[in-house]
Amino acid sequence: MRVDEGIACAKMPCADVEHRGLAIPKVKIDPAKVSILLISESAAAKIEDNYYRGSDALFEQTTRQAFKDAGADVDSFTDILKLGVYLTPAVKCRKTGYVISNSTIDECSHLLEQEIALFPNWKVMLLMGDAAIRAINTIAKRNGEKRVIPAAATYKIRGEEFSFRGCRVLPSYLQAGPSFFIEKVKRKMIAEDIRTALELAGVSL
Repeated sequence: MRVDEGIACAKMPCADVEHRGLAIPKVKIDPAKVSILLISESAAAKIEDNYYRGSDALFEQTTRQAFKDAGADVDSFTDILKLGVYLTPAVKCRKTGYVISNSTIDECSHLLEQEIALFPNWKVMLLMGDAAIRAINTIAKRNGEKRVIPAAATYKIRGEEFSFRGCRVLPSYLQAGPSFFIEKVKRKMIAEDIRTALELAGVSL
């Protein structure tokens, strides 16, 4: 299956993102083998830095290191995919400011919802940052379901048990981008959350 086939934004109404940077993952994957969904913030500032763009892509470098920090023996995105992990941004376009508006996250959550539906066997969802958390809460609300993650600082709720449609959800911090190498305390927590996700999915390290 190619993830980007059949998923597209026809309206592109959002004003605070760059639509030319649309990044619906162009990756061929067996959806039945995916047990972990890792959702980050938005597409990379440069198209060539997005997920699945090669070993030199910034998102691959920081994500690969995050999984290494968690104890996973990975050298490429192929290795991460083999662990049953699928990675995607909540917002598919590049942001133009420091933050992304709630309206943009809510609009793009329609694409994310279509994407999640492609994976019938996921067991654990990693929400890397506030935009990912907002997107999942929006999807739940739109479908008449309860809020997945409460409105609280991530460091206060890490370790609590949250679920969405019967599967575990872990709120964490953004692992994709240059800040990953700078924020050492968050980097440690990201590693802990990834390790927990792998354990919950039954992945041996």
